[in-house]
Amino acid sequence: MIAQMAPTMVQNRRHINLALQGGGAHGAFTWGVLDRLLEDDRIAIDGISGTSAGAMNGAVLAQGYVAGGAAGARQALDRFWHRISKVFRFLSPVHRNVFDLWFGSWNLDRSPAYLWTDFVTRVLSPYELNPFNIDPLRQVLNEQIDIPALRACTALSLFVCTTNVRTGKCRTFDCSDVTVDALLASARLPFYFQAVEIDGDPYWDGGYMGNPAIYPLIDCCDTPDIVIVQINPLTREGTPRTAVEIINRLNEITFNAALMREMRSIAFIHELIEQHGLEGRSTGRLRKMHVHMIAAENRMKELGVASKLNPDLEFLEHLKGFGRECADKWLAATIDDIGRRSTVDIHKVFL
Repeated sequence: MIAQMAPTMVQNRRHINLALQGGGAHGAFTWGVLDRLLEDDRIAIDGISGTSAGAMNGAVLAQGYVAGGAAGARQALDRFWHRISKVFRFLSPVHRNVFDLWFGSWNLDRSPAYLWTDFVTRVLSPYELNPFNIDPLRQVLNEQIDIPALRACTALSLFVCTTNVRTGKCRTFDCSDVTVDALLASARLPFYFQAVEIDGDPYWDGGYMGNPAIYPLIDCCDTPDIVIVQINPLTREGTPRTAVEIINRLNEITFNAALMREMRSIAFIHELIEQHGLEGRSTGRLRKMHVHMIAAENRMKELGVASKLNPDLEFLEHLKGFGRECADKWLAATIDDIGRRSTVDIHKVFL
């Protein structure tokens, strides 16, 4: 479904689609990005494709928008992340210790609690560790997400990416069929959580097949501008040598792989259009997209994989503030290019 808004509301506004990566607690960076974009009257969000934390950010935004426009969406995101912190504060084993607090470190990859958790989850499956499938995140989503209101959203399109365990294929849910189960499935890391069964099939984290999925924004939305909110660093210099470094880099590569493939496909389509003089013609799905990115590679490289499990409100607020800062800089540099051209060199960044 494509956004249908009154002409007086869309006049002179720049329309974008958002592609929101997943990354656990690092999704609070996206919280900040969204908060800043929603604050800007020059921006209109037409579609959102999200995975894991990105999917939840998108769902909360869409529901809040139905209730109270941009201001309602910002308030809903604030409530959601504060609730996440409150519920998981005593459930997550990964927190900063006194030395981390003293030195101002957010990187917890060598935290004894994280290392123990990582070891246990590689020896015992979530079916053995949590046979009753107790899931506090389901409680949070049931409290924070009004599925009927979300399905009634016509202001923007929402796509939630999941991985079908049986077929290995990507499945995306939109506003018409999204459920709490779909949102949970999008964030189901198989070492930590039992798969979510939907329509008789088990589902895992959508990041394995699309982090996030770009194709729904191309196929189902008219707006050609896609803004990727990048959480997982694409590049990292040097060879990982310690076990922690290897695990961290493998996590980044795994959850960027699907995005890299889709970006290569977009680059190939652009080449076809240019080589055969198709630009400006009606070519159906064969059309040029304007690709943009809000990211902070250097700062996010400082955060290891363990910090994705850190629910401390101070950490989440830190990431939110950083996301707002990055979005503000992106708006200042890019606003005039929206609707005109890409601001990301796909060949340089992804090929």
